[in-house]
Amino acid sequence: MRKITLLAAAFTTLAAAQVSAADLPGKGITVKPVQSTITEESFQTQLVSRALEKLGYTVDSASEVDYNVGYTSIASGDATFTAVNWQPLHDDMYKAAGGDGKFYREGTFVQGAAQGYLIDKKTAEKYKITRIDQLKDPKLAKLFDTNGDGKADLTGCTPGWGCEAVINHQMKAFDLSNSIEHNQGNYSAMIADTITRFKEGKPILYYTWTPYWVSDVLVPGRDVVWLQVPFSSMPGEQKDVDTKLPNGSNYGFPVNTMHIVANKAWAEKNPAAAKLFAEMKLPIADINAQNSRMHQGQASEAEINAHVDGWIKAHQAQFDGWIKDAMAAAK
Repeated sequence: MRKITLLAAAFTTLAAAQVSAADLPGKGITVKPVQSTITEESFQTQLVSRALEKLGYTVDSASEVDYNVGYTSIASGDATFTAVNWQPLHDDMYKAAGGDGKFYREGTFVQGAAQGYLIDKKTAEKYKITRIDQLKDPKLAKLFDTNGDGKADLTGCTPGWGCEAVINHQMKAFDLSNSIEHNQGNYSAMIADTITRFKEGKPILYYTWTPYWVSDVLVPGRDVVWLQVPFSSMPGEQKDVDTKLPNGSNYGFPVNTMHIVANKAWAEKNPAAAKLFAEMKLPIADINAQNSRMHQGQASEAEINAHVDGWIKAHQAQFDGWIKDAMAAAK
């Protein structure tokens, strides 16, 4: 009799599992994420993908494309979402691809993303450099010359990321085009050379952003210092943005937020996913910590997956809350 009871209970549990699986709002729907070629974006992208899978969606591996291609792909429906929409840095690309008419963007995924120009602390203190426009002085610019042309070499931004347009605009606005060379190319390779120069005791001038691992290696305040700009000056959709902070400091870039952006028509048909996108939040410190682990060698797909698993386990109640609210939105 006990065996029959246990067997009946097992069938009931199995049936309940099958019913719940059939009831999942994403069942039978494939999701196609996109991100840039910055591998460090995988962590936040996969966290969103993992939550979507809990809702029953089949999620493809993220396609790595230039940001502008990512936005046009989402707008056309060839891709479903990106978890790395920077606001206001990407405003021009977002608007050019269709803006709010084509995209669903609710909630704030990440807060406090900073960017700017830095130099090594030793040179900053020796020559009392606190602002980037001081490099109009040829003697100061020459300190950061790596190729002998007399100009300061700025480790800059990869074309297509959005930051390159801001830097190019500011070099003209601050009258620095004749004294600073904005080097653009493969950021990973350029910053590796910059770090090597720093370790050799040579002056360095570079652009970077958070969340990213660079500021865990070249630590602001200890190894390097942020440079201020003479005044706010931004291009395109950001032209009216005041980059001055409440304390009066001005590092040339506004503090950005990051958002999950999805195809609008798809989001309207998938209220569970839309609710999930609106609710998910990821602390910037957690991204920095994970990116640092990648830089230290834990950068394989399996290792990044393990980082995502670890984050979910450490924030299980919050993660389960997102899924519960998303499920409720589907009913």
